[in-house]
Amino acid sequence: MSGKLDGKKVAFLATDGVEQVELLEPRKAIEQAGGETAVVSIKSGEIQGFEHLDHGQKIKVDVTASEADASQFDALVLPGGVANPDFLRQDQDAVRFVKSFFEQDKPVGVICHGPWTLVEADVVRGRTLTSWPSLRTDLRNAGAEWVDEEVHIDGRLVSSRKPDDLPSFNSAIVDTFAGAGSN
Repeated sequence: MSGKLDGKKVAFLATDGVEQVELLEPRKAIEQAGGETAVVSIKSGEIQGFEHLDHGQKIKVDVTASEADASQFDALVLPGGVANPDFLRQDQDAVRFVKSFFEQDKPVGVICHGPWTLVEADVVRGRTLTSWPSLRTDLRNAGAEWVDEEVHIDGRLVSSRKPDDLPSFNSAIVDTFAGAGSN
């Protein structure tokens, strides 16, 4: 079956505390469009997904952030959950990995609390994006313009607010990632 993302490889950067629907649903959309996905994390083995504040399922990690290289991927997705991006933004390898996608002008999708990692990577200055509302001040303080929209696209950066926005977010990342040239 041929799809919009045939030949594209998409990294999902996540760790314990990830809002699992924000990882699993975009991953499913990418794979249904023909893309290949890999879960990148700050630890090997498995990470603990969450359904809001309740434990969800374990998710297999494909490669650690210390071993991952953005040049091996065509795009990046940063799911949210409160704990997930808080842990990621404290890890130098995860922050380096995120920053590499922006340095290589590759598309990035981010949802909910995921932009905390973008703030740490210092890649939001001068950009417009949306997020979970509680990140509004953090994003503004980091030099971004925050908007309250279901999905916002700023160049190759696709952002969204919450799990309820996933259908629009998934459609936007598939279209944006499909339009990005391979490196």
